[in-house]
Amino acid sequence: MLYSLVRPLLFSLKAETAHHFTLKALQRLDQLGLVPAATPAPAECERDIMGIHFPNPVGLAAGLDKNGDYIDALAALGFGFIEIGTVTPRPQPGNPRPRLFRIRKAQAIINRLGFNNDGVDRLVENVRRADYKGVLGINIGKNADTPLERAADDYKACLRKVYSLASYVTVNISSPNTENLRQLQAAGELDELLTALTAERRALAATHGKRVPLAVKIAPDLDRAQIGAVAEQLRKHAIDAVIATNTTVARDGVAGLPHAQEAGGLSGAPLTGRATAVIRELAQALGGAVPVIGVGGIMSGADARTKIAVGASLVQLYTGLVYRGPELVRECVTALCENQLKPQMNADERR
Repeated sequence: MLYSLVRPLLFSLKAETAHHFTLKALQRLDQLGLVPAATPAPAECERDIMGIHFPNPVGLAAGLDKNGDYIDALAALGFGFIEIGTVTPRPQPGNPRPRLFRIRKAQAIINRLGFNNDGVDRLVENVRRADYKGVLGINIGKNADTPLERAADDYKACLRKVYSLASYVTVNISSPNTENLRQLQAAGELDELLTALTAERRALAATHGKRVPLAVKIAPDLDRAQIGAVAEQLRKHAIDAVIATNTTVARDGVAGLPHAQEAGGLSGAPLTGRATAVIRELAQALGGAVPVIGVGGIMSGADARTKIAVGASLVQLYTGLVYRGPELVRECVTALCENQLKPQMNADERR
């Protein structure tokens, strides 16, 4: 209720300004003890995925907290897990501003941020300072000026830095805002990248005495053949989870609206159906071999239920939080805990 009163003020600000203002305000409220404690989900709502125990199946998607500056404040909202990043080996400013646009009529956002972040070393410092003891995913990418043929070097560099701190690590190969990045989703390129990363993970597991799960985040703009090829690579390399989906370069549902033709990835309500279709197709292609984390256009508890119903094991939120606020977290947790809705394809149950 409170967020609905504050949102008009936030929407009067430029989108990126509002983004930073909101996070800083949430952090300050949390430090003052003024963020109401989230009601713990019942034990029946817990999930065991990737060998990790999740207190509830609703997570925060990467992109909201790129540097891990606000982990503790965001944790207070009741998420079952938090994913931070995308982080790159070296700091980079991202694309020129303006680079974040609301399309209010469609409950959508277009962003072309371009992996703006302070670099992996800063993120590691922030994670170490945080009090949060829950499930933490760290999303990694490559620097914009790293040639595609050397992308694996950047991913391995990040993996080494975050390995000891992450509950799981997500390999982001699907942002539309880093030139040619999505080419890494092609079968040959993906095979080469995952070969390098799984070998690096084996070495790190031996050093640290633990195996940290790897997830891969894919785009919603893949066709059936491409989804099948990705699924084959995920199975081949025993990847622990796949996150579907990132933002879309399509403009379905926003044509003719202000900012609709801005370059970048579209998220929010117009992505709901497209992301759900990819999750369904991916879950069928994987046959339960790899769990799917569903993200993309979750604007209500009903949307979260749909993602689980077509094959996701967990869900993540981002743009829905901009339009609905923290209430969306509680709504989704409640929706997924009622009657204990289960995914059609639960990898843990099939193994």
